[in-house]
Amino acid sequence: MFWFDKHDTRVLFGDIRDESWELCDGRRFDVKPDMEMDYRDLPFPDGTFRMVVLDPPHLRHVGENAYMAKKYGALDPETWQEDLRLMFRECFRVLKPYGVLIFKWNEVQIPLSKILKLCEEKPLFGNKQPKQTGTHWIVFMKAGTEEQ
Repeated sequence: MFWFDKHDTRVLFGDIRDESWELCDGRRFDVKPDMEMDYRDLPFPDGTFRMVVLDPPHLRHVGENAYMAKKYGALDPETWQEDLRLMFRECFRVLKPYGVLIFKWNEVQIPLSKILKLCEEKPLFGNKQPKQTGTHWIVFMKAGTEEQ
């Protein structure tokens, strides 16, 4: 939703879904990733990427056929904490040393403070008080050593 060019060759767009449907106004909505993948078990070797942009589902209480669930996906109400913990681990695993993780979170149902407790890394910066939208952008950098 936030990419300027969804077909930019510098980007590998991944999602667990590959689907299309018609919106109520007749427009099509497509989730067409370059590669299907699960953020809990990424199919890449350690240290593959310089940057990961992460926009996981934000909702754990949403109807299966609700527009928001179809458009953005949904968290499993039972396993969401462990799923997000694994997601963070995997994203940092595939980052090179000093790689950057840009994380988007909307706290409409789950406060950012609870989400950040699931991540072993400390964030660098982000917009801390998004009053109107509730959406946070948080930037992390993977630790490294000077020799790398």
